[in-house]
Amino acid sequence: MGTISKALELLNYFSRTRPAIGLGEFVRLSGRDKATVHRHLVELHENGFLEQNPESRAYRLGPAILRLSGVREATYPVRSVLRPVVTRMAEAVGELVHASVLQGELLSPAFHSDPLGHGTQVHFDEGEMLPLHATSSGLAVLAFAPDGFREAVLRAPLPAITAQTVTDAGALRGLLDEVRHTGIARLDRAFDQEVASQGAPVFGPAGEVVGAISIAIPAVRSTTEKMDAALPALRQGIVEATRALGGNLPKEHAGKWEVSQPETVD
Repeated sequence: MGTISKALELLNYFSRTRPAIGLGEFVRLSGRDKATVHRHLVELHENGFLEQNPESRAYRLGPAILRLSGVREATYPVRSVLRPVVTRMAEAVGELVHASVLQGELLSPAFHSDPLGHGTQVHFDEGEMLPLHATSSGLAVLAFAPDGFREAVLRAPLPAITAQTVTDAGALRGLLDEVRHTGIARLDRAFDQEVASQGAPVFGPAGEVVGAISIAIPAVRSTTEKMDAALPALRQGIVEATRALGGNLPKEHAGKWEVSQPETVD
């Protein structure tokens, strides 16, 4: 990993539950020596990617993030495009729905919506990156990703996030075969001990997988009947999201998500 990558990687430790981080915590989180981490933080601060609280000395995300985020959304809108699709899905199923986009070998949350119709709700942090092997969104992406990418992920360490996380590459390949067959990934408490979810892939202009949409339900009410009842909204949602992003469903798989004639890749 190069110097620039090491510096930028520090930004991934921020989340809604961790909006400010001090030097010592950065050292602990990154596992790097203090001098190196401090040098990277200074460079990020000087370039506006971080700003520092003058009293606590803790760092938070800086104004450069706002500027670049605005440029990205204005020139290649994702969050604003996905917002109405995800919101409609959440209202239809009465549960939290979230969309995420592929970033390297992780998923970066883009937007989520929860109608808050139940006393027990899913806690979702849009600042937390999602692993591909332990989430329904991740399995949906892996199942339709290029073979080389999928195998690179499966050869890498697959940490157990909960007791239900599948960490055996062979077992994951079996799950991915099923996802490719049905078009839907379903996991129970693999990323959060109290949540079950099901997801499906979202595709780009060339029919390449670029992200996923997932419905997350507290495990206490995630019956098979409830999960099955949400499938039509999930299938319709990923078709709408793909089209809204200017994408196309891959011709050989389009029938898994829509009954009417799909927009496909020639």
